[in-house]
Amino acid sequence: CPGNLSAGFVWDDESLAIITDTEIFGPRHRRRRLPKPVGEIKTALLDFGELNTGDLVVHIEHGIGVYQGLEKLTFEGLVNDFLVIVYKDGDKLYLPVDRLDMVQKYMGVDGDTPTVDKMGGKSWLRVREKAKKSVEKIAGELLALYASRKVIHGHAFGLPDHYYREFETTFPYEETPDQLKAIDDVLGDMESESPMDRLICGDVGYGKTEVALRAAFKAVNDGKQVAVLVPTTLLAEQHLQTFSQRFERYPVVVDCLSRFRTRKEQKEILDRLRDGKSDIVIGTHRLLQKDVAFKDLGLVVIDEEQRFGVKHKEKLKKMRKNVDVLSMTATPIPRTLHMSLLGVRDISVIQTPPEHRQAIVSYISEFDPVIIKEAIEKEMARNGQIFFIHNNIHTIWNIAKYLKELVPEVRLAVAHGRLSEDLLEKAMLQFLKKEIDMLVCTTIVESGLDIPNANTIILNRADRFGLAQIYQLRGRVGRSNEQAYAYLFVSKEAALTREAEKRLKVLMEHTGLGAGFQIAMNDLKIRGGGAALGVSQSGHIAAVGYDMFLRLMEDSIAALKGETVVEKLEPEITVPMSVFIPESYIADIDQRLMAYRRLAKMTELKEVADFKEELTDRYGNLPPEAGNLLLKIMLKILSIKAGVKKLDLNESFLFLWFSELHQKHPLGLLGMVEKNPKLFYFMPDNGLKAVITGKGLGGIIAQARNILMEIAGCVN
Repeated sequence: CPGNLSAGFVWDDESLAIITDTEIFGPRHRRRRLPKPVGEIKTALLDFGELNTGDLVVHIEHGIGVYQGLEKLTFEGLVNDFLVIVYKDGDKLYLPVDRLDMVQKYMGVDGDTPTVDKMGGKSWLRVREKAKKSVEKIAGELLALYASRKVIHGHAFGLPDHYYREFETTFPYEETPDQLKAIDDVLGDMESESPMDRLICGDVGYGKTEVALRAAFKAVNDGKQVAVLVPTTLLAEQHLQTFSQRFERYPVVVDCLSRFRTRKEQKEILDRLRDGKSDIVIGTHRLLQKDVAFKDLGLVVIDEEQRFGVKHKEKLKKMRKNVDVLSMTATPIPRTLHMSLLGVRDISVIQTPPEHRQAIVSYISEFDPVIIKEAIEKEMARNGQIFFIHNNIHTIWNIAKYLKELVPEVRLAVAHGRLSEDLLEKAMLQFLKKEIDMLVCTTIVESGLDIPNANTIILNRADRFGLAQIYQLRGRVGRSNEQAYAYLFVSKEAALTREAEKRLKVLMEHTGLGAGFQIAMNDLKIRGGGAALGVSQSGHIAAVGYDMFLRLMEDSIAALKGETVVEKLEPEITVPMSVFIPESYIADIDQRLMAYRRLAKMTELKEVADFKEELTDRYGNLPPEAGNLLLKIMLKILSIKAGVKKLDLNESFLFLWFSELHQKHPLGLLGMVEKNPKLFYFMPDNGLKAVITGKGLGGIIAQARNILMEIAGCVN
């Protein structure tokens, strides 16, 4: 009978020694899963990049203003850094850097420029109220949607067993933290009774396929079938190769249904699916046709989801009622992203690049034969390969002829969707086997093709492509450790439309690794979120900004669930010391702002300690002012825990004013004051005054910290 041994042993009488796998390979660590919140709005994903002078920002209380940079102000001999925001009629707001989480970079709907608010005026409150009403309506629909999803019961897959653990170990690379989190999210979804509907958003080559492979293994291991849906035949063939390789040691039948299969082969595959003899089928839209039936389908994986049309999506919706669905994309379309941020769909973002990956160097210029010739020759000199994208099948042969005349020594082939299967397959195989140097093709290569040796891509008429599309195409190169190059050729400047110009600007701004998600965010802005859920929200999003819209959404949903919605406590803290990060310590303003932003978001003391360590490691010992800033953030965190809305500290006294909404037991304070009547006094305006006996700045801060910790213990 099967069982587990905790350790090996020696049985002398039988001359037998037993050794367990743990003793040979060491213990296997189970990763602890975190409980998953239901239907959650994703404001955490909206950390909108760098702030530039002149950008619009949204302040929670004062509304939309214009960011004018960081400024040092000296007041009563103390120097502090402030964020300067200009409002209507030139009114200026100086925001202390430790309260930076009161503002967010404005991101609205393109074409709608919001009006700058009057500081202390009524306009912002009115706009917010209006948006709130619209949000309440959507929140109701959202909750109904969450509820209906929870009512439908799917198949709850079992916990990972030793076969699964073994499969994990066959992955030849080190998983990135994001990838591990995405895998955990997917496994958690599969183990729950509700059907999974998760979107994995990660850059090209960031390991989304591995997430799908593990989900597929888990499904097959539980006796279910898996359908992998891909947009192109070429990608189907490539996935077939990947899946077959990973599953070759297991009794798993992997099939591929596409137009590269003969009628007879297709019929055999369909029969196997119906009889349950085929475990995993990879295919194009062909999988959605009426003659495809499964014996017991458990998981549908959709690769490059944005490439499927409305009709296909409707078919998929019928499939996904009680089947687990895992979608993968590098650049989600605005509507998908919008729905994921609203929590209608679960989203996992993989943002960590694989080790040694380099960002792609991109150039934009008008069509120039000299640049093209140089780019091709440069790539050939390092034995690499080139994609030349020309998205017009009527003139593609002419362009191929032109390129051959331009660089006579280049071996090239042409590929587009209207070619016969044999010719297309031949061209692709030649490219894969490095028999040709350059593939002149249409956007047929847009998704998923993995050719590590191709490291230059040339896009003709880049202004005619969509943002996500160029990004996808650019991602065909740079999949190895080599430096990759992308050349985007556009028509004469004059002919560029305003949208095309914006798209190309966004692309050039986001050339770093893992920029797909940021690009999708910008696309959401250029095109608007679409009427997600059939409610036109773009007007309200434009009026208050995307981040504020989602915050209002979070509150409305909590209120509808019957939870009490308490505004986040933003304590105002005045301490007798200069707090800022000197330019001599962190010279780059973006890095400084990033540091301020991270500090303002902290909620635990451990984060402050870790951050101090990180700063010391990167920039050397902290100057006194930067050290003071960390102390001020520490007081802010403790104030929030103690329910303090305002703290005033000087050499003799600590003054505190409280927010009872943020205290579980407000009366706990009374006991504390009664115990120490010489230390604590209540003031007429319900504040608390504490006597400070500590000496020097360190002593004062330490005593204030202890008092706050004591209060937190009493009231929360």
